[in-house]
Amino acid sequence: MIATPIAEILRHMAGRRIMVVGDVMLDRFVYGDTNRVSPEAPTLILAARSQEQMLGGAGNVAVNIVALGGECHLFGVCGADAIAAELRAEIARFPAITANLVTDPARSTTLKTRFINPHHNTHLLRLDWEHSMPATGEVLDEITHRALAALPGTDVVILSDYMKGVLQSSLIHAVTGAAASLGIPVVVDPKGRDFARYRGATVIAPNLHEAGVVLNHAIAQDDRAVEQAATHLSRLAGGAAICVKRSECGVQLVEGGVTRARFPTLARRVVDVSGAGDTLVAALGMAMAAGADLVGATRIANAAAGIAVSKPGTASADVAELGDLLLHRRVHRISPKIFTSVPRLRQQVAHWQDAGFVVGFTNGCFDLLHPGHIHTLTEARNRVDRLVLALNSDQSVRRLKGENRPVQDEAARLTVAAALEMIDAVILFGEDTPLELISQLRPNVLFKGGDYRLETVVGRDLVESYGGRVELIDYLPDTSTTAMIRRMGMIDADDPGGIGTGSVVPRQ
Repeated sequence: MIATPIAEILRHMAGRRIMVVGDVMLDRFVYGDTNRVSPEAPTLILAARSQEQMLGGAGNVAVNIVALGGECHLFGVCGADAIAAELRAEIARFPAITANLVTDPARSTTLKTRFINPHHNTHLLRLDWEHSMPATGEVLDEITHRALAALPGTDVVILSDYMKGVLQSSLIHAVTGAAASLGIPVVVDPKGRDFARYRGATVIAPNLHEAGVVLNHAIAQDDRAVEQAATHLSRLAGGAAICVKRSECGVQLVEGGVTRARFPTLARRVVDVSGAGDTLVAALGMAMAAGADLVGATRIANAAAGIAVSKPGTASADVAELGDLLLHRRVHRISPKIFTSVPRLRQQVAHWQDAGFVVGFTNGCFDLLHPGHIHTLTEARNRVDRLVLALNSDQSVRRLKGENRPVQDEAARLTVAAALEMIDAVILFGEDTPLELISQLRPNVLFKGGDYRLETVVGRDLVESYGGRVELIDYLPDTSTTAMIRRMGMIDADDPGGIGTGSVVPRQ
């Protein structure tokens, strides 16, 4: 059987209809600085700067489906409280989500609040407001009735189990049985020790810890050990395929006791793992709905999770990002990276920071690019989410380097810098130091080369005063623009073997 091309699967995701049944909740994130210790107890004080909230649990699965171009019919239970009203308002922001939430006055709506210092990508504390109890009686009957009535016309069903009480065995069996009779695949994001209740599912996606809980032992990060554990889980679940989420080791798909696929993680940088499992099962279901086999769907789901963990908060991936990552079809644009106005760049930096991104800043002449420049910029970008490069203007370079510099004017240097993948924004500054620019942009991290000492870095005191940090990057030896210019001066440009030989017509 020839697998469907990834590009075709991604195209066919648009308009797929996915039913999600499970525990719907609200995720709240509070961001702030931790510069003080409480005088009342040995604990940090979080000086809150901003907060955001979004759908969590089964709700986050629904958001991820919409981000991939799908339509979602969401079924769950909530309380009759103020958090339920906020939950419904959050769902209403997504026209492609049709919500069917049954109100249970006896329970509280689940709210998870995370307290985070974004400068260090650190989760300080999580506070859960919830009342986990099994759905019973009229509430359980109602959600079962609504879900079964909506099954016809559904492409894939996803059961999102957070052990908050919605996915009772009777509901699971009713949905999986009806889905099987209609030929609809069922994807399960599981919890708990009883995998037998997931019988009838097409594929179940536990992480290593969840698999270990069922089998009563820890599972090693080893392909063979994971395969054996997944085979056991499959038997308990009536033969379902098992897609094991292995964190930094990617995913492993086991079917019929054999590893069908093993994909390493595609995450380039882990910022926040909140909700990554939701992204994976959403992408898995969407890919299956779009015609992918289990191997192809697992590949796409692994890529989607890798994209999600590179973003702050409970995040998602979209089709364009998947195409970029899986098909290596990046579209590079230079001009949007070049800023001519400090206020506009300040607005962009603030926008990134409000979204939870860590913004880095470095500066220099960058006249003739050499490996030392590339090393410094690449290392800096790998440590942050966004990197701003400030280039000395031509006049500034002349004051610092002499009247014969720069070799390339500022327009050329801006263009070259903006073409570099690791640079997110580039701007000129005319002063001898970037202190004024740093004071206006307020980056989270200030980078300088290893030929500096911390006490000599311009802007260090300023950046540290508002909770940022300064990092030095090791200097790459034997790389120098000045040395390059000296070597070029030894070459006769008119000689056939000199500069620009690619465009020289050989002498007769």
